[in-house]
Amino acid sequence: VVSRVVVASRNYADFASEATFDIKKCDLHRLEEGPPVTAVLTREEGLHYYRTMQTIRRMELKSDQLYKQKIIRGFCHLYDGQEACCVGLEAAINPTDHLITAYRAHGYAYTRGTAVREILAELTGRKGGCAKGKGGSMHMYAHNFYGGNGIVGAQVPLGAGIALACKYFGKDEICLTLYGDGAANQGQIFETYNMAALWKLPCIFICENNRYGMGTSVERAAASTDYYKRGDYIPGIRVDGMDILCVREATKFAAEHCRSGKGPMLMELQTYRYHGHSMSDPGISYRTREEIQEVRSKSDPITLLKDRMVNNSLSSVEELKEIDVEVRKEIEEAAQFATTDPEPPLEELGNHIYKNEPPFEVRGPSQWIKYKSVG
Repeated sequence: VVSRVVVASRNYADFASEATFDIKKCDLHRLEEGPPVTAVLTREEGLHYYRTMQTIRRMELKSDQLYKQKIIRGFCHLYDGQEACCVGLEAAINPTDHLITAYRAHGYAYTRGTAVREILAELTGRKGGCAKGKGGSMHMYAHNFYGGNGIVGAQVPLGAGIALACKYFGKDEICLTLYGDGAANQGQIFETYNMAALWKLPCIFICENNRYGMGTSVERAAASTDYYKRGDYIPGIRVDGMDILCVREATKFAAEHCRSGKGPMLMELQTYRYHGHSMSDPGISYRTREEIQEVRSKSDPITLLKDRMVNNSLSSVEELKEIDVEVRKEIEEAAQFATTDPEPPLEELGNHIYKNEPPFEVRGPSQWIKYKSVG
């Protein structure tokens, strides 16, 4: 054991502490200057991003497996392929900042601080889940993370409301409000843009454009697919959502804009989902297997980061493989917990309707069945 530690420390000394990378220039709307076209990545950051993205990837693949075994039921929208978005966004903001998203929310639940075992236990409807087994795939919450919302586009006005609260209370906080290309044509989004611009709310509106709204390609659904320009009077940037460094730098830029009192900004993240829209969609009736394979081979966010780190001496293939082994072990243990933890008791059904309210009775399926509601 001692000799192995010595060898390891000698190897670590050979690694560079940081490297600078050229990143893709963002497309701009109503802006003179955009985010930088270079980014510095330290070895520590790189290892952290790699582990986080790999954890989300493995967690989603495990969810797929549990769903096919009928252990997870109901709605289940997986995030694999889009990991650079949630990890890049989180790397650029503070834990005190706020985030709200749609129903493809597992990655964000994790980056906002929820343990894998709590996420998987929520998916299997168990007591130890992050919403006590009562929310499921689309309704996970954490500190300063407002879900997981099941109604298409409805989280966008809520996000502006959170940003209004940030401004009202005079806090140096912002809200990241996410939606997909499918929700981008919703009327409520444009109403929200208007109010956010009028009141100069510290809100970044982020469209995760994964090219398909359910089974409909963006070209078939939108007269203009320049989602970053959709805010009209709100400045916007279009970002390579498969490159974690692009996402991080663009988010830092947008966050700085919002914190300085200039009002909202739009960000379009061009990304891709490997799975279908949800687990009930095989995902290949409206796109080819070849298309998915091409994105995997040319633009995978984890492979891109891995290659950059290995080619610039920030890490080695062996070290990253060790991380992969650790991540798989963590996911297996979490899945074990999620399949053995008990389901919540029926009495739990009436709880948590209100916060800090005295207990009251809730009518059950018939007037003779009553549940006690505790906050």
